[in-house]
Amino acid sequence: MLMPQFLKTSFGLIPNIVLFSIVGFFVSKRIFRYVEQSYAEVKKKPLFLNFILIPSKLNREQIRVLDTQFQFYKRLNSKERDNFRHRVAKFISDKNFYGREDLEVTEEMRTLISATAVMLTFGFKDYSLPIIKTILIYPSSFYSKANEQLHKGEVNPMLGVIAFSWEDFKHGYDIENDNLNLGIHEFGHALHLNSYKKSDVSALIFRDAFKDLKRFLKSNDSKREELIKTKYFREYAYTNEFEFVAVLIECFFETPEEFKSTFPNIYDKVKEMLNFNFADY
Repeated sequence: MLMPQFLKTSFGLIPNIVLFSIVGFFVSKRIFRYVEQSYAEVKKKPLFLNFILIPSKLNREQIRVLDTQFQFYKRLNSKERDNFRHRVAKFISDKNFYGREDLEVTEEMRTLISATAVMLTFGFKDYSLPIIKTILIYPSSFYSKANEQLHKGEVNPMLGVIAFSWEDFKHGYDIENDNLNLGIHEFGHALHLNSYKKSDVSALIFRDAFKDLKRFLKSNDSKREELIKTKYFREYAYTNEFEFVAVLIECFFETPEEFKSTFPNIYDKVKEMLNFNFADY
């Protein structure tokens, strides 16, 4: 039976329609990426942060941990809390958590570790820290093959691993104003490394703002001397640029008012790196 001419014509158009649709999708994606990056370069922030069709949910225990143990979450407004819970749930589902030395991974561990990562990336469009796939949790300090020493935490971007001593991770939140927080410090390393390995708009903002900060400090001898003299940043910060960034981020979250009043220019650059405009920071 012969196919009518109009059907032949219609079916003949289908491959072309599919082809043009695919081409149009990729062209539109490239145009949007260009617009988004251009906007970020001018405004120093992403075009938008959240586009949530179906919110991911936390279970009751995870919500209880946030409500009772995570101060930053409690300082957010209602809409921000909704976004925070969604991001924590997505982060938990995206990562593999393993206990070491017979340590059982609890909901408290998953939630507090994930909430720390989400807090640091709350101003990011891509908050997933894709260079991290696996989270290892030790009961206390652990032996590291990297330098054959005991570590409280470490990041291995080659393996996609971040590791914590749970004892020291918890201690970081027991005292919230001493500028010592293992979770913030190690995820600060992960953020920094992610900015060099990824090209999304938030990584671009982080990287460019840190470049500006380095230029500012390099051209300002008196400011560098003041950094060291005040001892606001502990000596470990001056080991290398990665430790410097991690300590800056610790201080930003632990003692924001002191940071802002002591080094306002540096505080503003860290705020720009993180695109952070929440909870009165």
